[in-house]
Amino acid sequence: MKKNLATVVAMAGATVLSSHALAAEVLVSGNISASTIWTKNNTYNLQGQVFVLPGATLTIEPGTVIASDSGGSLAITRGARINAVGTQAEPIIFTSKQDVATWTAGDPKTGTWRPVCNEWGNLTVMGRGYISENAVAANTASPNAANVAAMEGLVGTSPTDPNVLYGGGDDLDDSGTLAFCSFRYGGKVIGLNNELNGLSLGGVGKETIIDHMEIMNNVDDGIEIWGGTVNLQYISIWNIGDDSLDIDQGWRGKVQFGLIVQGYSANAAQGSGTGDNCIEIDGAEQSDYQPVTTGVMYNMTVIGNNGSNATGSNGGDHGIAYRDNARVQVRQSIFMDLGERLVAIDNVDGDGGAGYGFNGTHTWASTWTTPFNIYPTVNAPANPAAFYQAQTNGNLNELKDSVFFNNINTAAYTEADARGVRAKGNSNVTATSMPIAGITRGPVVNPTVTLAVKPVISLDPRAAGDALNAAGTAPSDGFFSPVTYRGAFSSTENWLCGWTAADAYGYNVAPPGGCVIGQPCPADLNGDGSVGATDLAEILGGWGTNDPTIDLNDDGSVGAADLAVLLGSWGACP
Repeated sequence: MKKNLATVVAMAGATVLSSHALAAEVLVSGNISASTIWTKNNTYNLQGQVFVLPGATLTIEPGTVIASDSGGSLAITRGARINAVGTQAEPIIFTSKQDVATWTAGDPKTGTWRPVCNEWGNLTVMGRGYISENAVAANTASPNAANVAAMEGLVGTSPTDPNVLYGGGDDLDDSGTLAFCSFRYGGKVIGLNNELNGLSLGGVGKETIIDHMEIMNNVDDGIEIWGGTVNLQYISIWNIGDDSLDIDQGWRGKVQFGLIVQGYSANAAQGSGTGDNCIEIDGAEQSDYQPVTTGVMYNMTVIGNNGSNATGSNGGDHGIAYRDNARVQVRQSIFMDLGERLVAIDNVDGDGGAGYGFNGTHTWASTWTTPFNIYPTVNAPANPAAFYQAQTNGNLNELKDSVFFNNINTAAYTEADARGVRAKGNSNVTATSMPIAGITRGPVVNPTVTLAVKPVISLDPRAAGDALNAAGTAPSDGFFSPVTYRGAFSSTENWLCGWTAADAYGYNVAPPGGCVIGQPCPADLNGDGSVGATDLAEILGGWGTNDPTIDLNDDGSVGAADLAVLLGSWGACP
């Protein structure tokens, strides 16, 4: 049975994070070809590019720190898996040795923010989901399991090196589970438009679980997705050097509960250290290729940068920038303090793509009035309804049931209004009071002569004002959680607490009742909030195996001791 995140995190345990001051350093060099476990009593230092090879699983225990030198990076190849499952009390931290040097007594819940990036590489995950990439001569314009591409930022032994390829024909591909992971001070510049993002996801399938991810400071994008169907929940992206969330090459997935805080990761140009777009969405590498990006986002809190210098320039671009036939529905969200436009039509991304309306595809304007189930017909798959499953109602492009605040650029709403975003039927509010509980900015910083950033130095992101009541809710479809507020946080809980760099560095405001660090119930194997017959069936079905997700006492096998743990919790979770 595929475990949901609540189950996987519960299995990871909930002990108090221990000090890493005396942890042994393990230098990791060469590729990982056999299943391996990294334990929290060590710190791991990546020596150059490390690949986890097909057939191998890398398991990382809660509370483990991966602190690397410059150049260290980790890539999960197609057919390999990563199970890096932290908890709110014991997150898994990927960072640099320079960051660790700022911690107090080796405690990763301390530290000092620095305006730097590029101190190590990143985590790249590659899967076998469908992609749309026209740079490879053998790829076809219609969906094809043979369509692949080489991952940005990785250096292979040749252009066809299988270790750097992503894509395929399995949208249900499972690359593992990432939960409660914090990525700090990463990135690497290989060449022009060839850089490592904070978290790179290429062709990753929807059976992969990605939940509670933080990216703090990166030279390039925070999270970038190329194709596939992977879903994301609870993502926090701060101080990114380019786009905070970047989507490319026919992604067909879902996102819920996302925080974006624009700023800068280095004193450098926009796109190389100072934030560009908050959300950037490309449809396909060539706009008449399929799949074309077709997704849904609920409950985003997007905080831009509209601080200006003496010339009036700022260090933040658009709320959402659209290119190359992309179509994404955004609902129940907050967009505030944007540097430029709320909605921007970039049309093309500068790599040869032809933009909206090419070769009989939808025009930009028509994507805002065309129902979700009017599927693109050019280079179409045989079964478009099965192929494009993320959208289930509404129009191809939407921005609805959201709050806009303090977007002061003279063209902030020009394109949005042309697309009818603020028309009455869309239930959007242009607020006169702040839709979050609190924000404090520091003095203006000038990363370059022409750019200015007024960085966020403290934030209480909980819903307030017009964000307290939404006009609708997300569907109850097994992924989305139907909540009645707008933005990524309710009025009573702040999910940044306990596991993020934002919390450790003092950015996160934690008023009484705002930070709740829950304790998981390890015996609740199906994540339904209680322990009963279905959980018992899980134990009996795995009896005698070494399945770590049901090994409740962590002794390496499933047996009588695990049954005793389960029976002791019967009926309820603590």
